[in-house]
Amino acid sequence: MKFRPLHDRVVVRRIDEEARTAGGIIIPDTAKEKPMQGEVISVGPGVRNEKGELVALDVKAGDRVLFGKWSGTEVKLDGVEYLIMKESDIMGVIEDRAGARKAA
Repeated sequence: MKFRPLHDRVVVRRIDEEARTAGGIIIPDTAKEKPMQGEVISVGPGVRNEKGELVALDVKAGDRVLFGKWSGTEVKLDGVEYLIMKESDIMGVIEDRAGARKAA
């Protein structure tokens, strides 16, 4: 993908959730909601503050993030669907619990 977001924009690819409930019921595609988790693919350089200095974004490529259900604009690049959103639309970064245990 040759696409570079500008300013505080972030390119995210949705991560599909499990198609089965905890009780083992399979959810059909027509009844599924759009996933609210995704992987950051690319980030812009950041925004400028009042002094004109560039402030980098808190998220980076490879981060797994949680965002609002209606956040971002859906685009299709090279046959793959992505979301382009502002960093402020991202609610937070999902930390890997297994990696946190190893580090501790």
